[in-house]
Amino acid sequence: MSGITSALHQHHKLCDDDFADAEDAARKGDWASCAATYGKFRTELLAHFSVEEEVLFPAFESRTGMAGGPTQVMRGEHVQMRDLLNQMDASLAQKNADAFGGAAETLLIMMQQHNMKEENILYPMIDQALGGDGELQSRVAAGLAA
Repeated sequence: MSGITSALHQHHKLCDDDFADAEDAARKGDWASCAATYGKFRTELLAHFSVEEEVLFPAFESRTGMAGGPTQVMRGEHVQMRDLLNQMDASLAQKNADAFGGAAETLLIMMQQHNMKEENILYPMIDQALGGDGELQSRVAAGLAA
């Protein structure tokens, strides 16, 4: 695993932890805590998507010539997950635990499947194509830290 994909793999874990905290707070009806932890999760997840879509995927596509395939699938899943975030936003604003939990459950399943595909298929391909690119690694790290 290169520094590029290692940072992304670790970021998946951070997002997962924040997501679990937000779900737990919603289940308890602690909407202030839910808003804080969900807000952190949402920011982290959108930063992750942005780094992949604006930095990593274009570099991979340019290096390999693969403009469709795995990166196209990942972008499509990002769109679906953003839609679920919008549903969770509305549920949080209404303090609707059932709606929040339903969207969260769907998002959790999608994230698990998405992360497995990235970590087991796409990231190894990225390591092979771009693993030694220190400048790209710096850009990815900066995007995740923003």
